[in-house]
Amino acid sequence: MKKYDYLIVGAGLFGATFAYEANKKGKRCLVIDKRNHIGGNIYCKKIENINVHQYGAHIFHTNNKKVWDYVNSFAEFNGYINSPIASYKGEIYNLPFNMNTFNKLWGVITPEEAKAKIEEQRKASGIIEPKNLEEQAISLVGTDIYTKLIKGYTEKQWGRSATELPSFIIKRLPVRFTYDNNYFNDRYQGIPEGGYNIIIEKMLEEIDVKLSTDFFENREKLSNLAEKIIFTGMIDEFYNYEFGSLEYRSLKFEHEILECDNYQGVAVINYTERDIPYTRVIEHKHFEYGTQNKTVITKEYPIDWKIGDEPYYPVNDEKNNKLFEKYKELASKEKSVVFGGRLGDYKYYDMHQVIEAALKTVNILLESN
Repeated sequence: MKKYDYLIVGAGLFGATFAYEANKKGKRCLVIDKRNHIGGNIYCKKIENINVHQYGAHIFHTNNKKVWDYVNSFAEFNGYINSPIASYKGEIYNLPFNMNTFNKLWGVITPEEAKAKIEEQRKASGIIEPKNLEEQAISLVGTDIYTKLIKGYTEKQWGRSATELPSFIIKRLPVRFTYDNNYFNDRYQGIPEGGYNIIIEKMLEEIDVKLSTDFFENREKLSNLAEKIIFTGMIDEFYNYEFGSLEYRSLKFEHEILECDNYQGVAVINYTERDIPYTRVIEHKHFEYGTQNKTVITKEYPIDWKIGDEPYYPVNDEKNNKLFEKYKELASKEKSVVFGGRLGDYKYYDMHQVIEAALKTVNILLESN
């Protein structure tokens, strides 16, 4: 008889949700994480009494009322609406691309005028069948928006020229012909009052947790503690890169305390010109309408990933997706290991999608027992 029913590798949102639900159903869980804190990438650190999103801005949004009610059972959410702006060579534009953006760019007032301007630029480009991200973006929003607000930001984010990136990355580019600066279309949106740590702490308060514990350094010993493993790390690392390494992008964060009460007037500014090395600046107090005398900002730099670095998002191009299918086939033969989360599934998930996936995994496993 093993000590635990489940060893959960990763104390992020997927692992914590799984552990909470499994524990409710009487399963014994041990959660481990190689970091020295719970919460994964949604972890917040209190600095100058401000909840600083240590691994980039996280705004919860969903159309799934069940998931919205679920997260609200752990914390009260405020009414924060994500309305970032873009900065290009000292000019400020509203995001997502909407009538405020088009008015600033071209002086147009009506949706018809904006659509005509985009169509005029699309025709002038001569693009019929977009073959890469650059051509896809121009065919969707014209050359002005592409040049000022997409090209530099995207090339920084992915670390390669827009002409080398596949067109599908930007096919669902949000374009709005209304004067609406709400970035998301989802019905439910907000930030937990007091930060995301409250949610994870409540999920794990009855669970055994070991931090600063690397699964791969104690793999055999840790695996022997439980009947099954829920693995939320990199699937290719789990199999010792048997077919080669999948590609990821990494990030570097520079946090800074400033002696002012309001640095930029908004939570997120995207810097879209290529010459500025960071993609955005986050001012955390605005997520919770803070009135502190000081403020904390974070500059976010996309960087190339190599084995040993922290992976933040997968590079889901055709080559990597084919490689992932090989690992997925190995995973399908596992009887005592289940993969989940952004790294386990090699898929970019928003927070609500992580919770949906974790709840689904719990139901499948516990129904089969």
